[in-house]
Amino acid sequence: QVQLVESGGGLVQAGGSLRLSCAASGRTFNNYAMGWFRQASGKEREFVAAISGSGISTSYADSVKGRFTISRGNAKNTVYLQMSSLNPEDTAVYYCAARYYTDYTIRAVDFNSWGQGTQVTVSS
Repeated sequence: QVQLVESGGGLVQAGGSLRLSCAASGRTFNNYAMGWFRQASGKEREFVAAISGSGISTSYADSVKGRFTISRGNAKNTVYLQMSSLNPEDTAVYYCAARYYTDYTIRAVDFNSWGQGTQVTVSS
């Protein structure tokens, strides 16, 4: 399993942007599909975005489509989530996840490793 460490969370005003990063350990990062999930207070964890091991294929939740972009730098063992046009409904703890399979998935149960999460708070 890979070890994942998220960074980049914080407090931002509505309409603003943030970029989350997730650094992974190991030397076969491109063998892992990656995903971002989030969990708001009192709610279940939900899918945000996913990307295949090659970075060619991506998927987004409808609630973030057109506002968030997932990408990866395999040479740096890092996956990113660029978030723009943020609104208070985006406030949550954001988790990075890895799946030892190159095809992406949107199901949390398919991911093998999880980061500790990073808080994103959007003020109105």
